Amino acid sequence: MQVAALKQTSPEHVAVLLSDGGDVRSTLSVITELRLFVGKELDAPTLSELRLLSRRALSRERALAIVSRRPHSCKELRDKLTQKGEDETDADYCVEWLREHGFLDDARYAAQIVRHYAGKNYGAGRIRAELSRRGIDRDLWDEAFTELPEADDKLDRFIAARLKDADDPSQVQKVSNALLRRGYSWEQIRGALRRYCDTIEEEST
Repeated sequence: MQVAALKQTSPEHVAVLLSDGGDVRSTLSVITELRLFVGKELDAPTLSELRLLSRRALSRERALAIVSRRPHSCKELRDKLTQKGEDETDADYCVEWLREHGFLDDARYAAQIVRHYAGKNYGAGRIRAELSRRGIDRDLWDEAFTELPEADDKLDRFIAARLKDADDPSQVQKVSNALLRRGYSWEQIRGALRRYCDTIEEEST
């Protein structure tokens, strides 16, 4: 088998045309690494290496493009790569390569998730659900939750803005349900409602 031609298809991509009529989509870095040139003989091991390195180089490019648009967990990236047609072995390789080079960090990502949802006034329950949905290992949750601020102020502001009549059970139930959906516990909600009622009583005296 010989390299019949090297056809540049983009600034970074090259099609390696083979003497048997086949071709391999590759990159300039792989061509350089294997020192390919027109007329070079390719034995079976070299051809296999060309196919593997080329496939993984293109997979890395796809993975980098995905994480450049928004942060991902390792699981999210692996799932997205396989959904786009990448082989599971290549997807695992890409995840490990990006992790080793600092492009993926589940601990850092978990902290970002906590800060993001805390900033939207969501409670710990909702945030845990998000961490689980994104496939972040539970061993990383405790450290990530150090980024979670105290909930009291957020709860107090939420209730003050939405509860106009603390003596109206339907209003209290509506506000409580809204907080439950946001991931706050019944204990946190009851405490916040007590503080709100205490504040109302103090202002009325």
